[in-house]
Amino acid sequence: MQAEYIINNCKLQLMEGDITELAVDAIVNAANAQLILGGGVAGAIKEKGGPSIQEECRRAGGTFVGGAVITGAGNLKAKHVIHAVGPRMGEGDEDSKLENATKNTLQLAVDNNLNSVAFPAISTGIFGFPIERCATIMIRTTQKFFKKNKAPALVIFCLWGEDNYRIFDKTVQEFIY
Repeated sequence: MQAEYIINNCKLQLMEGDITELAVDAIVNAANAQLILGGGVAGAIKEKGGPSIQEECRRAGGTFVGGAVITGAGNLKAKHVIHAVGPRMGEGDEDSKLENATKNTLQLAVDNNLNSVAFPAISTGIFGFPIERCATIMIRTTQKFFKKNKAPALVIFCLWGEDNYRIFDKTVQEFIY
């Protein structure tokens, strides 16, 4: 499943699949503040990318909730990994923290001259963030970012499972049309 939308000359693409298989400038890791690669997306990145990614994360030393850090991508097809720290449900101010994680990731991409970035649905796994709310925040934030920056040229939301894909697709259509 795949869909494409154009916003301010930038392409927003939705796809269902495995983010670790994408050959883009950067894939986004749904990270924790300590940047320790554990389970979920981070575990898949660690397994397929090799130990160099975790080593770079250790040197970075972590970041705040809503922050993002860029590393190399080890053995992945992507060139970089951007580790975006989303909120845990119940910690407070979750919506603005997820918005900041999305915006800070996009800004890191621009700052590092990256043309293509692929996001998962940040915080919707073990952090317990509702997928519908995540889709609304991440799509709205990306749309606003495109309007101000006209970059990166391609943002992909690579979603695990058909249900998550459909939720993001419905959300994009609500914002675009």
